[in-house]
Parts: sequence; C-alpha cells; structure tokens
Amino acid sequence: MNPFASTLILLTVFLGTMLILITSHWLMVWIGFEMNMLAMIPILMNKPNPRAMEAATKYFLMQATASMLLMAAITINLMYSGEWVIMNVHNSMSSIIITVAMMMKLGMAPFHFWVPEVTQGTSLPSGMLLLTWQKIAPISVLYQIAPLINLNVMMTAALLSILIGGWGGLNQTQLRKIMAYSSIAHLGWMTAIMMYNPDIAILNLLIYILMTLSMFMMLSNNSTTTTLSLSYLSSKTPLITIALLIILLSMGGLPPLSGFMPKWMIIQELTKNNMVMLPTFMAMMALLNLYFYLRLTYSTTLTMFPSSNNMKMMWQFQSKKYTKLISPLIILSTMILPLTPIMLTLT
Repeated sequence: MNPFASTLILLTVFLGTMLILITSHWLMVWIGFEMNMLAMIPILMNKPNPRAMEAATKYFLMQATASMLLMAAITINLMYSGEWVIMNVHNSMSSIIITVAMMMKLGMAPFHFWVPEVTQGTSLPSGMLLLTWQKIAPISVLYQIAPLINLNVMMTAALLSILIGGWGGLNQTQLRKIMAYSSIAHLGWMTAIMMYNPDIAILNLLIYILMTLSMFMMLSNNSTTTTLSLSYLSSKTPLITIALLIILLSMGGLPPLSGFMPKWMIIQELTKNNMVMLPTFMAMMALLNLYFYLRLTYSTTLTMFPSSNNMKMMWQFQSKKYTKLISPLIILSTMILPLTPIMLTLT
C-alpha cells in the first residue's frame, strides 16, 4: 500500500476512536464509528486475496448493521428526551438497542460469528489491530452508559461470550481463530463487571490489550499462523518460545501471572454484590480457555517436533529479528500481579 495512503488510513482509525472517547454527543459518536469502520476495511484488505475480501465484506456488513441500530436508538432517545447527551438515555428500548449495537461491534455472543472468520481472513498485523484497538471505542460507550444498561441483557451476553469463547476455541488449529475466540471470552469478563465496577472492566481491557499485543508480535516475528508451525519454534527461537508459553498461561489467568489480576478482581467484586453462582460459572467456563491455551503450550514447549540434529540447532544460524517494544510488553503481560493492591485502591 502507498505509504501516504496507509498513514492516512491509520490516522483515520485513530481519530475515529479518539472522537468517540472525547465527545459527549451521540451524533459525534456515530460519526466516529463510521470513520473507524470505513478506514478499517482497506486495512483488512492490505494483502488483496479472496479471503481478505470476504473478511472485509463480513466486517462491513456487521459494523454497518450495528451503526444502523445505533442511529435508530439515538433517534428513539431523541424523540423521548430531546437530548443528544450520551449520559441521558431515558428510554429502556433505546438503552437495549444501544447495548446490542455495541455487542455487535465488539463481536460478543450471540453476535460473535464474524470475529473468527474476519480475523482468520486477514494478516497478523491487521488481526492484531482488529482484536485490540477496535475494542476501545465500544467499551468506552458501554462505560459511559453503564448505569443505564439492562442488567439481564448484559449478563446473558457476558455468560454466553465466556462459554462460546472457550467452547469455540477447543477444536481450532489456526492461531488467529484461537485468538479471536480468546477475545470473545475476555470481552465476556469485561462486560460482566461493567454494571458493578466499570473501572475494573477498563483495567481488564488494558491487560487484555497488553497480552494480545505481545502474542501477535511474537507470532508476526516468526510468521506463525498454525499450531503445526508453532511446534517448530523451539528450534528456531527458544527464548521467544518460553515467553510465548508464559503469555499463554497469563491469558488463561493462572495465579502468578498478570492475567490472573482482572479475573481475581472481577470475582471479588461480584461476590461483594451478593452474586456467588455467577462468578462460579464464569470461573468454570474459563477452564475451557485454559485448556486450549495449555494445548498450545504443550505443542510449543513441552514437546519437540521430530527433526534432525541440524534442525534442532537452527536458532544459531537464523538471522535475528528485533521487534520494538516486545520486551516491555512481555514483562507487563506476565509480571504485574504484585501491583494488585494499588489497582484495587484506584478502582
């Protein structure tokens, strides 16, 4: 892609999200989502092929439907209240429609079908942008209208997302699809706590973005897209393989690692609000995610792919690729659990 065009497109994606974050006017929120959607389509088609075109088409159809629902909800709210302010959603129907529109934009269950297909159909950098930056704007809208959201709709979607995010990734061998189902499950945890403590949801989003960025950077560094190609990493890049193992366990939420922090805080907060069964079910369904993360760690680090002795020493002769920011991202993705008391005081 032309450097000028790619810079302009990325700037539009950035400005669309920033517009949603700083505005308090519903019309500007809708314009921000439209800017974001239209600039994201050429990014998904960066390497033109039938799969990329299919992914871009699916993304456009789903996001356009969500934008249409959002505009319908804004219009209904304007008819009843005469206001464009985000915090003033006076009609229950418009509140439910806005929530559904944000769920569609995020790719939460039961509107999750497009996320694995779109992520699989595009390149690793585009998939990384889709699963990280594109989640910020809808989550910020849900954060602002959190006191006005219908509890039953949000909790049902959160539980379904955690279940489907774990269940869908069990039988996958494509790493981009696995990361997409992981995203669906993490969004379920974020939205489950959104009604009770939105600050914890934002913390969960930040930690999820750190872990996903680290994961995609390491996969892009080695051009790895399947579990089969993942099994060669121990002979190509031993240190990256160990880091990959730790980040996968962190994404699963195992205790000594960073990924355990948001799950711990969410379960604690839900229990404080006299909800015991809900976090119990969420923790049990999170084991499905942990299973396919462990399956990836098993194929990556706990087994050695059958190869000759020359292949096992390939890392000594391969040209070194240095990815910027990968070291601090790995540290933040795995070692910030001791900061939990500080985070609890901030939330």
